[in-house]
Amino acid sequence: MERHSLVKRHLESIAFSDIFSRQMRLIAGPRQSGKTTIAKNLLNLSQCQKFYYNWDKKEIRDRYRKETDILAKDILDFPSPEDYWICFDEIHKMPKWKDILKDFFDTYEDKVHFIVTGSARLDMFRKSGDSLVGRYFMFKLNPLILSEVLSKNVATVLPEKDANKQIEKYISDKKYEQAVMESMLKFSGFPEPLLKGNALFSKKWHNNYGERIVKEDLRDLSSIHQLEKVMDVMNILPSRIGSPLSINSIKEDLGLNFNTVKNYIYYLILTYVLFEISPYQKRKSRLVQKERKVYFYDYAMISSEAEKFENFVALELKARIDLWNDFSEDHYGLNFVRTRDGKETDFLITRNSKPFFLCEAKLSAVNIDRHHYLHAKLLSDIPFVQVVKKPGVLKVEANHFYVVSASRFFS
Repeated sequence: MERHSLVKRHLESIAFSDIFSRQMRLIAGPRQSGKTTIAKNLLNLSQCQKFYYNWDKKEIRDRYRKETDILAKDILDFPSPEDYWICFDEIHKMPKWKDILKDFFDTYEDKVHFIVTGSARLDMFRKSGDSLVGRYFMFKLNPLILSEVLSKNVATVLPEKDANKQIEKYISDKKYEQAVMESMLKFSGFPEPLLKGNALFSKKWHNNYGERIVKEDLRDLSSIHQLEKVMDVMNILPSRIGSPLSINSIKEDLGLNFNTVKNYIYYLILTYVLFEISPYQKRKSRLVQKERKVYFYDYAMISSEAEKFENFVALELKARIDLWNDFSEDHYGLNFVRTRDGKETDFLITRNSKPFFLCEAKLSAVNIDRHHYLHAKLLSDIPFVQVVKKPGVLKVEANHFYVVSASRFFS
């Protein structure tokens, strides 16, 4: 698949909006998902290319140690736009980086707009309370989704207040973009392997990707010494996609103790290898409330066609919900529904903690299983969408039940 190397991301239209005023825009997400690219793109458009500071580079760190206010001279020497955009990339790798960032922000908040990009550590600090409170907004950049690869406007994915209108928006006047979706399933949504479109390159890229995260990011964040054991856990998980996560099963298969496996899963989530979804909880119902499921950001590593497709759908939904939460006053969530008799609907999208619509991922099934009707009724008669890998499918039933090809629904 040959496409232009620079794909406009939906998040660019949201995170860099004037709505967010003076606050720093902190952009976190998986390694190589495009965080630096969207920051540099904005700097280029704003004629602020000079104001990209990669704190991974020794010359930037050395310069800071010699002159702590490294912006003063740069801004003075650069005569141009009224509002400057400045990007600090990987600053979270500096000792006392939050204090450094706070000093820069407090000095220049009325003169420049800050973008701060990073991954696990950047996202981790906000959960513990810090000196940057009130000075930033956090945004999440996921790997590419289908509508981005197709260069669709961000408005095509943004939320509607009514669930049926949301579904109809995703179905109406759409093409079946099967070839592009198949490329994504083959190469993943990570920009470099997807846009390269070469099978050999993709294999080597994906083989190195997980190992780099474990050996670099996880090593820096944790006190785990047996990193090869984390790789073992990561390598066993693709076969468990779509099923409730059983730590007991993994510990038995790998000969590890329960808390060790639980700790490894925690860090794989923290470092953006995995994301998890929890079961929806409703009082006095037959819904299971304790189990959870995990999915990969890099679904190319999954060999099973059905499990890979479910993971693809999970990430498409998650990425949209992250965008909805960044754009909307409402809060959206992603869960699944499972009753005590083992009947499950893959995904439930919630709006302000209330059921919004259900979604099931299937390879080709056009008929809807009976338990999905029961789940929809249990959750106040909400709509249901069965998203299928098979092309050319669009079926609408009474009472707001839909069956549609994923290449149309997500395009």
